[in-house]
This record gives sequence, C-alpha cells and structure tokens, in this order.
Amino acid sequence: SREVQDLLAGDRLMYTVMADLAMRLSGGLIGRSGYSAIGAVVGATHPDVLRELRRKYDQLFFLVPGYGAQGGGAADVQYAFDRFGHGAIINASRSLMCAWKKTGADGADYPDASRRAAEEMKNELSAYVQVL
Repeated sequence: SREVQDLLAGDRLMYTVMADLAMRLSGGLIGRSGYSAIGAVVGATHPDVLRELRRKYDQLFFLVPGYGAQGGGAADVQYAFDRFGHGAIINASRSLMCAWKKTGADGADYPDASRRAAEEMKNELSAYVQVL
C-alpha cells in the first residue's frame, strides 16, 4: 500500500488526495450520525496516519484492517475514533480465525478460541476507546 498511498500528487500525498475526494463526493451523503456514506480504509499499523486523517476528515467513517495478526493493536487504532468512540470499525480476521492455533489443539476448539480472542480484542479496545 505504501507504494501507492505515499505517492506525491503535486505537493500532497495520494492518501490525502483520496480522502479529499471522498469528502467532496460526500455532499448530501452525511447521515444522522454525522458521518458520510462514503468511508476510507486506513490501516491499523499506521497510527500516525489514523490520527491525522481523523483530525482532518471528521465526517469520514473508517474501516481499519490490520488489528492483531498484522501487528495493529488497541493503542494504535484508538486514533480512528472520534471523541465519542464513534466513526470506525476495527477489523481483525486472521487473529480471530486462527486463534485456535494458539491453543495447541487440533482446531476442534475453533469456536471457543475465536470467541475468546474476540472478547480479548474487545477488552483491549475498551482500555483505549470509550463509547458514549
């Protein structure tokens, strides 16, 4: 992603050009929640970018992949949310689907291991993000 998102477009980085475009296209698409029907995907492993984009694009909803197996954690993704704990969905795939591999079992405990990993993720996020 860095090869594209960090390209210079004039004097701006491509990811800011795309966020500006998303906001321009959002005219008339802001819902009761205050967020646009158009969102942006911003990786969990780039907390500095999350912080910058949330501050500047307060009406874009963020999908934030990369939590868990890819290295993003609760301390990183906290910046995706607004001060009310809204505005983002944190996505974890491998860390939930493959949680059974950490149990040392044969995978028969997949549902329980996934549930425990999801609850752990929720608790980690709750330490950084309060939903009001």
